[in-house]
Amino acid sequence: MIKVETKDNTNKSGIMRYIKRYWQLYVLLLVPLVYFAVFKYSPMYYVLIAFKKYSIVQSVSEMPWAKNHGFEYFIKAFQNKDFIYALRNTIFLNLLDIIVGFPVPIIFALLLNELRLKFFKKTVQTIAYMPHFLSWVIIYGLALQLFTPSSGLINMVIQKMGFEPIHFLEDGSNWVKTYIGLGIWQSFGWNSIIYLAAISGISPELYEAASVDGATRWQKMWHITLPGIRPTIVVLLILALGNVLGSNFDRPFALQNNLVMQNAEVISTFVYKYGIKALQFSLTTAVGLFQSIVNVIFLLLANWFSRKMGERGIM
Repeated sequence: MIKVETKDNTNKSGIMRYIKRYWQLYVLLLVPLVYFAVFKYSPMYYVLIAFKKYSIVQSVSEMPWAKNHGFEYFIKAFQNKDFIYALRNTIFLNLLDIIVGFPVPIIFALLLNELRLKFFKKTVQTIAYMPHFLSWVIIYGLALQLFTPSSGLINMVIQKMGFEPIHFLEDGSNWVKTYIGLGIWQSFGWNSIIYLAAISGISPELYEAASVDGATRWQKMWHITLPGIRPTIVVLLILALGNVLGSNFDRPFALQNNLVMQNAEVISTFVYKYGIKALQFSLTTAVGLFQSIVNVIFLLLANWFSRKMGERGIM
């Protein structure tokens, strides 16, 4: 009697042979899987704190449910003036970072790619990368030395020229400009690495063919380099939009002061002040859960829009 193998059986046997052949790779894969299971997924159980009245002497399952069907702390968050300021500032500062700061590493990578002197190119790259390795505490110290109205270097030059000193760190609107400018300065060199790697993957034959056709360097950049890195730009833009309600803690916390809190308070510093310092864990867990859900929604919408525009997206 002849045994007939179905397509499913053939696929299963092929998969098993592949696993047996490359079993070392699957063993290595267990390390990040265990990491994500222990440190990323298992703590998600404690999201329930957002819907319960927190008690340090009770486990999460023993804590009583909050009022309003568990949404008491979500309602309290939106009734809190500090949270409204933090929510507004987080969205505003992150959108400014995207609008003003996102194109900068792209432009820098395009310009750097056009340099022909290797020594000069490497020197410029090194200088541009260095701020990434400075902590925001150090950057704030540098900002004080430069922008203080009375003794800051820049304001001393401005006063020597006969103008009034500018309150870079004490005035709300000037603080926002300083915040965005320092963020761009700190990150554009490091972020350009991805674009330079994408540019290096473009076939040199395209540039040679364009040279034969008489294309200028500007035309090569516009018609070859930019379309070549467009998928990379789209993926990074989607990830940036997916973090529009997220915020790092060290940057705003280091740069903010009491004079600009209405412009400088963001969700991460709000969670620190109300959660760590004021011990309102249920409230800040609710804020963090809201922040994560909105970020996921923005990520999915940005990915859907990119696919509608003909790009691959991230999913």
